[in-house]
Amino acid sequence: MPHLFQLTKGSDLKEEAFGPILHVVTFKADALDCVIEEINSTGFGLTFGIQTRLQERVQYVRERARAGNIYVNPDMVGAVVGVQPFGGRGLSGTGPKAGGPNYLMRFVTEKAYTDNITAAGGNTTLLNLTEESGE
Repeated sequence: MPHLFQLTKGSDLKEEAFGPILHVVTFKADALDCVIEEINSTGFGLTFGIQTRLQERVQYVRERARAGNIYVNPDMVGAVVGVQPFGGRGLSGTGPKAGGPNYLMRFVTEKAYTDNITAAGGNTTLLNLTEESGE
């Protein structure tokens, strides 16, 4: 059964809990640094979510929050196993199920780039220069 917990401060979390559980911390805008630091200081970093329409705030949080996944505005569940890395950070650890050290290769796309300079009127004799020739 889903549960919602409102916390006074992020540092109230003493252990990582799995749910469906949502911990909510409300704060004044000028306290954002303090809230992020409180949450980061718990050592847990599986998921971090923020509700805002301000893109500057999104960028600010992205640069500071230490979490495996950061969600902005939508529900904060449903990392797609096998698609999104979801190993977490800190005490949340990593694992091969949906993240981990070998998971990065799923996001790599090989790309080749060819530029035919002769088609644009390039000087092909420059292609034959070598360091030994002194040219």
